[in-house]
Amino acid sequence: MKTFTLPGTDITASNIVLGLMRIQDKTDEEVRTLVSTARDAGITFLDHADIYGAGAQHGCERRFAEALKLSSSEREQWVIQTKAGIVKDGPYFDFSYEHLIRSAEGSLEALGTDYLDVFLLHRPDALVEPEEVARAFDELHASGKVRAFGVSNQTPGQIELLKKHVNQPIVANQLQLSVTHAPIVAQGVAANMQGLDQSIGRDYGILDYCRLNDITVQAWSPFQAQFFDGPFLGSDRYPELNAVVDRLAAQYDVQPEAIAVAWITRHPANMQVVLGTTTPARVEAAALGSDLPLTRAEWYELFRAAGHVVP
Repeated sequence: MKTFTLPGTDITASNIVLGLMRIQDKTDEEVRTLVSTARDAGITFLDHADIYGAGAQHGCERRFAEALKLSSSEREQWVIQTKAGIVKDGPYFDFSYEHLIRSAEGSLEALGTDYLDVFLLHRPDALVEPEEVARAFDELHASGKVRAFGVSNQTPGQIELLKKHVNQPIVANQLQLSVTHAPIVAQGVAANMQGLDQSIGRDYGILDYCRLNDITVQAWSPFQAQFFDGPFLGSDRYPELNAVVDRLAAQYDVQPEAIAVAWITRHPANMQVVLGTTTPARVEAAALGSDLPLTRAEWYELFRAAGHVVP
């Protein structure tokens, strides 16, 4: 498993992340098996959010704590990240000082921990007042409750607005990315090509911006075909892509999940991949893509087979 120091922090992070948004209805044993499988594969980074789970806030965070019952020494072996800002009723977003403090403290209580390693703003809030965010971040950091801060699904302009007021570095930006859903990569490949949808800029160069500013991209939904419309692996919608994936999986003696992950980890932006599966075997298979050395030719072959244009 490839690890690195999360820029702007002293946190050692695995480049594969176990996302825990679907554990609400899992038994203690199922949660423990999922997490221990991840740990055995070298994954030390866990991703939560206050809205994950049915019913009240912090459902999955609480389910995790109930199942694991981490001791202080066991807690120190994990990097625990959570997110806040989405309000289920509505839905709407709330990056106010009061909401962020309340959510962070709720996560600490639900997770049974004294501190969060990383705390992300969950999606952009159109009504954001960056001074409010800065006040919340300052208080959480000064109290030792949060070690580092980041965002999700935000553009360069939105991050710059925060940075005008926030004192702590923005260390991560969670963005949707898979080989079939790759506008943050594909637009730059086909820039300046008239009449091609791929050439349309939708994110203001967020991938290059993150690389320039030492912000780690955390790629979520690495197996989703597009926006929550099912996985591309094994799908008859992507026969050419799956033929390439299967051939490379056989060549490298791994499962297809590892190839899908390796397409992301091969990128020099040093991205993390967030796995949302609750199937231990898929976690184990995907983890092998952490440092699988795809060649440039193989990376571009997958890119083309996914339907992207290489001029």
